[in-house]
This record gives sequence, C-alpha cells and structure tokens, in this order.
Amino acid sequence: MAKKRITKATYLKWYEDMLFWRKFEDMAAALYIQQKIRGFLHLYNGQEAVLAGSAYAMEEGDNMITAYRNHVQPMALGEDPRRIMAELMGKVTGTSRGKGGSMHMFSPDKGFWGGHGIVGGQIPLGAGLAFADQYHGRKNVTLTYMGDGAIRQGAWHETANLAMLWKLPVVFCVENNGYAMGTSVERTAGQTPIHKLGEGYDMPNRAVDGMDPIAVYDAVYEATERARRGDGPTLLEIRTYRYKGHSMSDPQKYRTKEEVAEYLAKDPITLCLNKIQEKNWATEEEIASINQRVKDLVAECVKFAEESDFPDASELYQGIYAQEDYPFIKN
Repeated sequence: MAKKRITKATYLKWYEDMLFWRKFEDMAAALYIQQKIRGFLHLYNGQEAVLAGSAYAMEEGDNMITAYRNHVQPMALGEDPRRIMAELMGKVTGTSRGKGGSMHMFSPDKGFWGGHGIVGGQIPLGAGLAFADQYHGRKNVTLTYMGDGAIRQGAWHETANLAMLWKLPVVFCVENNGYAMGTSVERTAGQTPIHKLGEGYDMPNRAVDGMDPIAVYDAVYEATERARRGDGPTLLEIRTYRYKGHSMSDPQKYRTKEEVAEYLAKDPITLCLNKIQEKNWATEEEIASINQRVKDLVAECVKFAEESDFPDASELYQGIYAQEDYPFIKN
C-alpha cells in the first residue's frame, strides 16, 4: 500500500479524535466516581498519539487487539462511541450488550478483537488472528498491543517464536508507559530497551516516540508493509506515558508531580493543536467549533448510556456459542 501523506486534514482529524478520546476518558472517570461505572477502569490519557498514528497506518480488513486499557481503540476503528459508553455502564446497548464492561470491549465487525483482562493473554490471540489471515490468503495485518509489563509473560516468548517461524502478518506493539501496574521498567528488567527482546528471535525491532503520531505512523506503516509482503512480524517499543494511574484505584505514589509535568509539556493533543495554529490550518472559531463538537458528543454518549436499559436476565444465555446472528465472524 502507498504511504499516506500527512496533511492539514490529517492534523485536524488527529486533533479532534485525540481530544474526544481524552474528554471521553475524563467523563468515564467522573462517572466511575459517581458509581455509574463499576469494576475496574483503566484510562488512556496521554497515550492518544499511539492510537492516532497506528489507526492511520491500518487498511481495511486489518485487525487490532489489546489489553484492558481499551475504551478508545474501537472508536478509532469506527465504532459508535455511544455504544462504548453504554458498555462501560453495563447497558444492553453496549458493544458486548453490557456483559464486558471496561476491560472487555469488543467490536469485531470493525476489526477490534478486545479488550482482554489477563495480562499478556491477548498476545497469542493476536498471532492467531494473523494466522487466520495468512491461512485464508488475505493481505491483512493484526496490530497486537501489550504493556511493558505484559511482554515479560511467557506467552510473549512462545508467540514470538511461532510468529517468526511461520512469518505471521502481525505487528507487536509495546505501549511502554514506564510503569506496568506501578513498578518502573528499570526495576523489573535487566535490559530496559524493550524492543531488543525481539533480537532473540531475529525479529526486526525498534523504539518509537509514542508522543508523536507521525513517528508512530511511520513505524507502524513500515512494519505493516513488511508483514503484508510476507516477511513476518516486527516488534515496536512505543514509548509513551499515562497521566492517570494504572487504574482508578491507583494512588500513583511511585512517581513525582514533576515527572508528570515533564510529559504534559509534550502532550500529543497540545502539540497537534500548536502545529495547526502555526500553519494557520484553522481559525480560532474553527478550533472552538471542534472543541464544542467534542463536548457535545461526550454529552450525547452519556445521555445515550443513561437512557439505555440494563440487560434482562435472559441475556445470561445469549452469546455463549457462535450463532448465525454474529455475521462478522470470518470463515
């Protein structure tokens, strides 16, 4: 596939998308405090450039799978954000009919396969999706995301071995936000450049600036093109940062306010807006209009979710087996 140009339209879309994802997550945090969202809640604030750049590199039919910090990914692939909010609130209009909640978002008809609560559990599943495309002769690629803690799991090593052996069309993306659940990479690894874990399998690998959507796009595009050619997987260590705790229950005592401020200074949304203003790609009125659209859409998502019903008890027996009402399942 030809490489896409980074244009004015790209930046305007990135700004609106990333701003919406941030405000959506902020609203989810507020609803969690109000106990309208239950269970766990892991927010994506600060990591938006990873998704913006990655989604821009994807082609129709490509897949994405990740862990439990997974609310905004299906939106980037085209899922209705109202359904995501409904799922967070356990409503029947949610993407998993209220059964998955925060940690188990799914939108397979959009190419998003979860949302997995088991640390590292999504890694072999991502390779499995890639194997299915390879087996059926499709030129699609699966982006498989994990955290800097998940790549320490044995599942990564077993998957890396088979992915290289079979040259599977998969890109392994480590969203390295520095802390896993709350312990820094430096305290958990003898080798801190995580991407070098690919070298034991002769897997191409590199580090990427995860606060810059262009850098992410360039790296993911190169890796997906390699996979489409049949040359196998790539390991990308995308260095990013989360402004919030690991989950809503995390007091974040393991890092300083000064450290957070340092990363806020290179916030991807702010930098994107600065570029738009420097290039005069939008007037102040147009930027204000974008901001208002974002605010209105977040409010619409909340309204839709709050007005939706909780699942009926009969829903317990639905979706247990693959049925004809799941047309998105590929043969």
